[in-house]
Amino acid sequence: MEAEHIVLSDGHVALFVSSLLAGAAPLVLAAMGETLTKRAGIINLSLDGTILLAAMAAFVTALKTQSLLLGFGIGALTGALTAAVVAFMSLQLGRSQVAVGFVLTLMTKDLAYFLGNAYARLPGPQVPSLPVPWLKALPGLGPTLFQHSLVTYGSLLCLAVTWLFLYRSRLGLVVRAVGENPQAAFARGIHARRVQFLVTVLGGVLVGLAGAAFSLSVKPGWGRPQGAEGIGWIALALVIFGGWHPIKVAAGADLFALLQMLGITLQGLWPSIPSQVFQTAPCPLMIFTLVFMHVGERPEMEQWAAAKPWVGRLLRFLRARAPRALGRPVLPDNPS
Repeated sequence: MEAEHIVLSDGHVALFVSSLLAGAAPLVLAAMGETLTKRAGIINLSLDGTILLAAMAAFVTALKTQSLLLGFGIGALTGALTAAVVAFMSLQLGRSQVAVGFVLTLMTKDLAYFLGNAYARLPGPQVPSLPVPWLKALPGLGPTLFQHSLVTYGSLLCLAVTWLFLYRSRLGLVVRAVGENPQAAFARGIHARRVQFLVTVLGGVLVGLAGAAFSLSVKPGWGRPQGAEGIGWIALALVIFGGWHPIKVAAGADLFALLQMLGITLQGLWPSIPSQVFQTAPCPLMIFTLVFMHVGERPEMEQWAAAKPWVGRLLRFLRARAPRALGRPVLPDNPS
């Protein structure tokens, strides 16, 4: 009986972790896209609307063509085009990135619901699970890591590639240099505005894939509300939460997914508590974490960290500095 109980517990843990990775996959994709964009010094606030518009476009395309691949392609294209508008308005016309992104997120959100109204609540194609042969039978790790859909595998791959690109490649060094000081990068022969434009579009591709992942995998279908509302704002916060570092950003995405899953579980345990409490609880916790990061920079916290080594380690892990040129791109009159 004891052995059976242990096996059951292991199965529950594996299922929980597997669900956590699958649920966090679209958020990881969107957060990686925004991490790349901000590392180049551009702020793209259009994520929330872009995810919804890409989710609608991907679902309708997959429904009409019965091609999941084409659906994801259209989702990626939607994200790329929206990001290109942000980059063009900012880099070529010198408009405020914050204002352009905010207007775009409102416009794309309304456009998604308007154009997708005829396809609401219709059944459509869904990304199937794709267990990895041989590896899926590994004790513990098999059910946890190797019985997912391509969306989850893709999010893990995207995390690894983003980290390698930023910190182990020359192009990643160029991107980070542009995000820190575009003028200095130009002095070294780097076309700063071109780099910022291309990286912003690349980030938009990942955001568009995140939207497609919602309507074709995590929450298949299209409706109002879709279930992905607010995810773009969470992704923006996670980039700050993770200190513009891919690994920390992904950890924040997993934490948010964990809080959502715990909210569903606790709601079943305490049905007398309004469901809205559990649905909104992850958001204030993320805000509290961002406040804690800011407080950690105060001098008195430095003294406390010196007295308590574990506090110092925690602060060093959470502390981060934004790219110096974030939100201040190279203006059109610069020859770069």
